[in-house]
Amino acid sequence: MARCTAPSEGHRTASGRENCPACRGRSGRSGGYSDYGSRSYTSYTPSSGSGSGSSGTGSSRSSGRSSKPRWSRAGSSVFYTPAEVQTLTPIRNTVEQRPPQPDRRDVFLCHAWGDRQGAAKDLYELLVSRRVSVWFSEVDLRLGTSMLREIDRGLAKSRIGIVLVTPAFLQRIQGEGSIADRELSALLARDQLVPIVHGTTYEALREVSPLLGSRSGLTTGEDQTMTDVADKIAELVAP
Repeated sequence: MARCTAPSEGHRTASGRENCPACRGRSGRSGGYSDYGSRSYTSYTPSSGSGSGSSGTGSSRSSGRSSKPRWSRAGSSVFYTPAEVQTLTPIRNTVEQRPPQPDRRDVFLCHAWGDRQGAAKDLYELLVSRRVSVWFSEVDLRLGTSMLREIDRGLAKSRIGIVLVTPAFLQRIQGEGSIADRELSALLARDQLVPIVHGTTYEALREVSPLLGSRSGLTTGEDQTMTDVADKIAELVAP
């Protein structure tokens, strides 16, 4: 009697089954490799921030993969990619170690001067509408005060920092001694930084700042809007 040439689970393909002297002409084995192609498996490889689409920042709507982090409240409609959860978990741990205080902000918003009336303002307003307290230079820097001193205070009193990486930001931090560069240096020194790449890519960021480019974060694009990003930041810093 001819013996089956396949492993115990069955043949992987129909052609393999037909070429087997024992199984030729049979209809296949239930649960074996013969129905391998009809199953759907999902896996992912955590990214280290290599590009706007591969940094764990894409929306789960397009990839079909979604996760809920432990800090997401029951009934929340916000979904994350597994890589985003992996990226944001250490930041959440920092948030929990620095509980809210009357004079402490949830977020310090680092941005380019050229974005203060554009993307940075849009993000600020989205966060404020979600009851996130934000240190934003356009609001918190008052006439007659020392800019650097107020920025230092804002950094010290903020639970996390977000860096809005735009084409204007990339151009700005290439200059020597810019305010954005000083803010960035202070934020990079602590494990509480979330880059938000908007209108550019991680490849472009790494060309200008390899250190910041090595940090995974959130990215806007075809599958994730600034509103989606604001929702995730709001959940990240929620009590």
